Amino acid sequence: MNEHTSKNFDLELENLRTRVLQMGGLVEQQVRRAMEGLHEGDTALLEAVIRDDNRVNQMENELDLACNQVIAKRQPTAIDLRMIITVLKSISDLERIGDKARKIARLGVVLHDQHTAGAPQVELNHIADLALSMLRSALDAFARLDVSAAAETLHLDETVNTEYQAVVRQLITYMMEDPRTISSALDIMAIAKAIERVGDHAKNISEYVIYMVKGFSVRHVSPREIDEKIAAAS
Repeated sequence: MNEHTSKNFDLELENLRTRVLQMGGLVEQQVRRAMEGLHEGDTALLEAVIRDDNRVNQMENELDLACNQVIAKRQPTAIDLRMIITVLKSISDLERIGDKARKIARLGVVLHDQHTAGAPQVELNHIADLALSMLRSALDAFARLDVSAAAETLHLDETVNTEYQAVVRQLITYMMEDPRTISSALDIMAIAKAIERVGDHAKNISEYVIYMVKGFSVRHVSPREIDEKIAAAS
């Protein structure tokens, strides 16, 4: 970031970035714990994920307030303003990832309580690993202001979407072959959708990083076109 006449301003901006990364670490942990609890049938862990969602919400509220205070006090322009806008947008996506972790945990409890015999056996860890890899890459790109890394993260979104569609097809097959699996299959499908949305929110954060550094929006632009825009702006 730019170095300012006021060292306090530099510290305020760095503090915002650090807190975003802390919030990102928390929501990543929430998703990982939700998937672990789902896989192990650990309802105590799932309930803990549900409870800890309040911490994510609190961090978003505190960061939102801090950003508005910096805007009012410093009246930032150019890349500094874009950085604060990026923080505000990113924490909204991180909060929604936290919501998805809570949803996975809640549905995990439901599936455990149902004790459904013959419930569909569908592999979800792979798509979860892909989505979490996107989130980690997006946060790393934010930390380093790395446009290339952010652009690379965008290319992973299609892989996550493809994995999600494969899970849906598996579950539809289960339901057609055995209607007794419909209830649990729909819950598992909702979990898979929540995981896919984690990838979507990570994609959003990567797009914000490109906006912050380069000054142009890449929303609703294909990854190939984004690569071309970045190359042209270099």
